[in-house]
Amino acid sequence: MTDPVVTRFAPSPTGYLHIGGARTALFNWLYARGRGGRFLLRIEDTDRERSTPEATQVILKGMEWLGLDHDGDVVSQAAGATRHAEVAHQLLAEGKAYKCFAAQDEIQAFREAARAEGRSTLYRSPWRDADPATHPDAPYAIRIKAPQDGQTVIRDRVQGDVTIRNDQLDDMVLLRSDGTPVYMLAVVVDDHDMGVTHVIRGDDHLNNAARQMLIYDAMGWPVPVWAHIPLIHGPDGKKLSKRHGALGVDEYQKMGYPAAGMRNYLARLGWSHGDDEFFTDAQAQEWFDLDGIGKSAARFDFKKLENLCGQHIAAAEDAALLQELQAFLAVTGQPALDDARAALLGKAMYCLKERAKTFPELLEKGHFALAERPIVPDQKAAGNLDDVSRGILKELTPHLQNASWTRDALEAVTTEFAENKDTKFGKLAGPLRAALAGRSATPSVFDMMLVLGREETLARLTDAAG
Repeated sequence: MTDPVVTRFAPSPTGYLHIGGARTALFNWLYARGRGGRFLLRIEDTDRERSTPEATQVILKGMEWLGLDHDGDVVSQAAGATRHAEVAHQLLAEGKAYKCFAAQDEIQAFREAARAEGRSTLYRSPWRDADPATHPDAPYAIRIKAPQDGQTVIRDRVQGDVTIRNDQLDDMVLLRSDGTPVYMLAVVVDDHDMGVTHVIRGDDHLNNAARQMLIYDAMGWPVPVWAHIPLIHGPDGKKLSKRHGALGVDEYQKMGYPAAGMRNYLARLGWSHGDDEFFTDAQAQEWFDLDGIGKSAARFDFKKLENLCGQHIAAAEDAALLQELQAFLAVTGQPALDDARAALLGKAMYCLKERAKTFPELLEKGHFALAERPIVPDQKAAGNLDDVSRGILKELTPHLQNASWTRDALEAVTTEFAENKDTKFGKLAGPLRAALAGRSATPSVFDMMLVLGREETLARLTDAAG
């Protein structure tokens, strides 16, 4: 019987949750959830100067918005410093690590000289095999004893086997001379103690794997399955940066993308399941595997993101859509919809969802349901309300007043009215849109009439006719 899958997402709280980190979290979440495993969250806050509680909250909120729920409590890496130091001292006691008394300026001088002479800057401590009797009474770092010959093979599920010569690995510092553990040690100890079976992370960590394997091997711990995923590039093929637009996950929420569409797009960004583009969370969890991750960098494409988001808005349940729409209004500092407006917008969803790719678009197309009398037309719509048009609306209103309030009846009345006026319905559509919505781009005028109801529709037409 195989052990249950345990994955983790381990961001550093030194800024926002960027889109690459969000995709890493998503891949870990999908892999664990699809196998009945556990998905853990660890905040790697060992950099005390740069880590902030505010950044941690931004990460947690970003995860919450994306719907990436984690199991158990959030783990603080900094809180485990004592445990990390214990492991370093255990390796020291077992002769797998040693005390290094070399001063930092001494190491720096060596590296500068080596660089100037074109030699390797890999530092070999003279204290590795020193007799303990020669140890001074001074602060020391604890370094691991790395093998000096042979090779280390990283068996990576995405990159394949990656071989590194051991003579290229230094005796990595585990514990600094002030007694604080280094990040590389903390990561390994935490992953082991948390039972992590699969480490899925960006390929900028690939070289770290060889050095971290030194600790796993020295402690006799099982090495997790490695999966180093390519980074995300911008549309120009260069590393994603601010010049490509939004970077933080919170920015995408503020731009009005639905979370389900964002999950779908990020899953497809570097991973594929045949030719499937649009899929649900349940399908993604069932299908996601490490073999489907490509080796080359994925390119971020806003048009593809918008297209998928549009499909997810169209497929969403009305109540869920309204709830997420309210959350969008909150994060963008806009007033929430009151019960009446929310109910009317919910009633209109059937004629809005198919036409919107983002929440701002949905709100714009649903403007007619949110606007209050008197309707003030925008500049383009106002052009459809000249004196002749107002006169036509005034004549049409009594006909609608007596009509059955069904789509067929409303279409029949307006079509007959247009024919009697020796014109086409298209000529009536512009003034009707302006009167009912104050916009020139709207859902069908009949959909708007049905959503607004007889009383509100006639009141708006009367207002516009003047």
